[in-house]
Amino acid sequence: MPHSHHSESDIALRVRAIESLLAEKGIIDPATLDAIIDAYEHRIGPHNGARIVAKAWVSYDYKQRLLADGTSAIAELGLTGFSSEHMVVVENTPQVHNLVVCTLCSCYPWAILGLPPTWYKSFAYRSRAVIEPRKVLQEFGLDIPDEVEIRVWDSNADLRYLVLPERPSGTEDMSEEALADLVTRNAMIGTAKVYPPRSPSTITA
Repeated sequence: MPHSHHSESDIALRVRAIESLLAEKGIIDPATLDAIIDAYEHRIGPHNGARIVAKAWVSYDYKQRLLADGTSAIAELGLTGFSSEHMVVVENTPQVHNLVVCTLCSCYPWAILGLPPTWYKSFAYRSRAVIEPRKVLQEFGLDIPDEVEIRVWDSNADLRYLVLPERPSGTEDMSEEALADLVTRNAMIGTAKVYPPRSPSTITA
């Protein structure tokens, strides 16, 4: 994805400078801020979303509830919270690929997917995902055949979307926990697919 002329390192330096200034003025507590970031990066992250996806893959009944009323089905797993109160889940199939964007700002289900990636908040992604989604996906390394419909869902302050990726072939005997380990944040936004684990024979030194 194209980014602005500011590199991520420049942005990181600016953020650290602002953080230092706010801490110096006593506006924020660095320890509290670190705890919040750690929670979303490591204890929440995309792990909650991956649990939802894996549950839907192994339970047909749960999948139907999830697609019918995402908010209630997600709450069944005890997963509710900041920016995730109203959720709609859209399913990828061989005929349809879904992509999530927030064109106005960067509305995003933090409690389900953790911290939003930098590119999700960028103007380039927010403007181009709606206009030329197929090309944007190609830039993520995802080639969607012309015969597959691409549906773009625009999140907003009242509603968040979660993509239910296609379950990869060859995972029929995997446990729910092992399946969750395959699911990435990008797959739940729609900029990636989920792939089966590589066999040891395919891993080279």
